[in-house]
Formats: sequence, structure tokens, C-alpha cells
Amino acid sequence: MNLYEILLTNLPNEFTAKIFYYILITIALLLTCAIANFITKRIVLKLISKAVKSNNYMWDDILFESKVFHKASSVVPGFVIYVFAEFYNEFQPMVQKVAATYILILIAAVFKSLLNALDRIYRQHPVSNERPIKGLLQIIEIVVYIIIGIAIISNLINQNPIYMLSGIGAVTAVVSFIFKDLIIGFVSGIQLTWNDMLRIGDWVEMPKYGTDGDVIDITLTTVKIQNWDKTISTIPTQAFVTDSFKNWRGMKSFGARRIKRSVFIDMYSVKICSAEMIERFKKIELISSYINERVKEIDEYNKENNVNTEILINGRQLTNIGVFRIYILNYIRNNFKIYQGSTLMVRQLAPGENGIPMEIYAFVSSTEWTKYEEVQSDIFDHILAAMDTFELKVFQNPTGSDIKQLQKK
Repeated sequence: MNLYEILLTNLPNEFTAKIFYYILITIALLLTCAIANFITKRIVLKLISKAVKSNNYMWDDILFESKVFHKASSVVPGFVIYVFAEFYNEFQPMVQKVAATYILILIAAVFKSLLNALDRIYRQHPVSNERPIKGLLQIIEIVVYIIIGIAIISNLINQNPIYMLSGIGAVTAVVSFIFKDLIIGFVSGIQLTWNDMLRIGDWVEMPKYGTDGDVIDITLTTVKIQNWDKTISTIPTQAFVTDSFKNWRGMKSFGARRIKRSVFIDMYSVKICSAEMIERFKKIELISSYINERVKEIDEYNKENNVNTEILINGRQLTNIGVFRIYILNYIRNNFKIYQGSTLMVRQLAPGENGIPMEIYAFVSSTEWTKYEEVQSDIFDHILAAMDTFELKVFQNPTGSDIKQLQKK
């Protein structure tokens, strides 16, 4: 004789017997679920925790921290309810459907935690910077959600999942529209990865989006960039395929950073070197040999061609701006912080309304921003201070002090 028959014998009517039966069955079910949950959470999880901490593997620590085992243990009460459903007699199908839905939802949660853990484990390896897999894992996550969603609906309406899958083709257009950004982002992510256009840790600039900083995350639909002011910019993945951006990875791989900057010289300060200037320049160590060689060469040329050197513009002569250019070039060549294995050049650009641009083109032997700026500043500090020695002046627009000096005169 089962419980229901006992209650039916001892209670006044069938309705009362059923109520008491389902109350007692539910209480027994809840107690069983509580015991099963206690065993899995307080005993099994503690054993797993000790096993994880007792070894030197990193991957199992990440799985435990990502709550994979915790969420998996929560499935146990669902299985208990599914097994106990047969005691609910005519309500058995409904209880089993609820239990199955609960189990499937938790399985989706376990998969999500597992994929997050896989991403964290993968990031422990250097290759993760070159080939991030977060976008791929997000695609897998979406597929898992779709499959579990179909399974839940099939379970609730008592339909074979195969029949539901056969009807997916009819709603493909709708799904494509809903997941348009995901699909575009996925395709863009494949292009970025396949062509090695972007990696985590790359320094990128995208003026269109006001972004300048390091890539910290690449997902299915977005790329996160930490700007130099520590703000975070979130850029659509497809923007890195459709729009232009600058990636400084090549500079870091090269191991040197370029200086391409000009100092502007007042055109009115440019002159042919006098004998007194030449004698003074001979005492400057960086250009003394150059001056001696050039003076000898010029003197021989002028004598051979009977040039009247009483007027300085006749024949070949040295100019203060030309000597200054050679001085800057030798100064940079002798700077140990300048990378000597690449192009090194000092040149004049076309004169303009701001004077004569004297451009320095060189590479600093460090890609670190602060060191680069320090070396560049030191070079231009010296150049600006040395200009007066060559009787050259820096061009600048009139300032308030210039106007005051004119008023005094």
C-alpha cells in the first residue's frame, strides 16, 4: 500500500487525500533537494576546492574562480525533481517539463562560465595577444543559447527539436536582421585576426573616434581601447575594417621611434660666413674638421676660377645656416640615444610665412613614450640654445614684449 492509499483510507474524502499527498510529497522533495544541494555545495565543492589548491596547475584554479563547478552543482536539485516527478501522478509531465527547463537553463549558465574560463586560460599564453579568441567564444555561446532555447521550447510544447530546426530556414531573414551587428562584427573580427591587423596590447590611433591608446579587449562586436588619459573608448569591430586607423605595433617591433620635427629660422638672420665667423666655427669640435675641409675646398675652387672674394657672394662660400645644418647632423650622430641603424637626416624645407623650417629626421633608441619625449626635448633644447652661436634667430610672431620694445624706441 502506497502513501496515497494510506491517506485515502484515513481521510474523509479523495480531495483531502490528494491535497495532503501532494503537500507531503512536495515537502519530501524539498528536503531531498536541500540534502542533495548541501552535499554538493558543502562537501563535494570543498573536496574539489582542496584538489584544485593542492596542485600547481593554473587552469583548474581559473575554472573554480569562474564558478563553473558551483553552477554545475546547482543542476543536481533539478535532476532530483525530475526523478521525483513520477510521484506527482497526473502532474508528472508538467513537473518534468519544469525540471527539464531548469536543468537546461543551468546548463547554459555552466557553458557561459566555462567559455569565460577558457578565455581566461587562453589569455595566460602570449599567443592570445596575436590571436584573441573571445569573438569565437561569443559565437559558440550564441550557438549554445540557440540550441538550448530550441530544446526548451520543444520540451514545453512536446515537439521534436528536428521539426523545429526544419522551420528555421523560414525565419533566417528575421534572425539575420536581428543579429546583423553580430554577423558583421564576426566577419570583421575574422578579417582583423586573419590579416593580423589588430592585437591586444597594440597602440592604435583613430582620429575619427577621438581614440589614442592601447587595445585592451577584442570582442565579437566591439574593441575596447584605453586612452592615455585612462578613459575607455568602445569602437565597433567593423570600424577597424571600414575606417582608417594607425597601429604603432611596427614602431614597437622596430625598437625605435621617429623624430620628425622642425625648428623655424628667421630668414633675415641667414648670411654668408665672414672670416671671423669661420675662425670661430673652427673651434667647435663637432664641425671643426668639416670647416677645415670645406674652407680648403672652397679656397682652391675660388683660386682656380679667379673669383673676386672681396664681395662675399662671389664664388663658393659657407653660410651660417648650412654650417648650422651640419652641426645639428653631427650632434645627432654623436647622441648615443639616437638609433644609428636607420635614416638620419637634417634638411631644409620650403620657406614660408613662418621662416625656414629646419627639419630633424631621426629615430630614438627607445619606444617608451617618456624616454622618447625626453630625448627629443634635449635635442631641441640644445638646437635652440646653439642657434645664437651661428648668428641665427628663431622665427616667432611678434609678442607683447616686442611691441613694448618698439614703443620705447
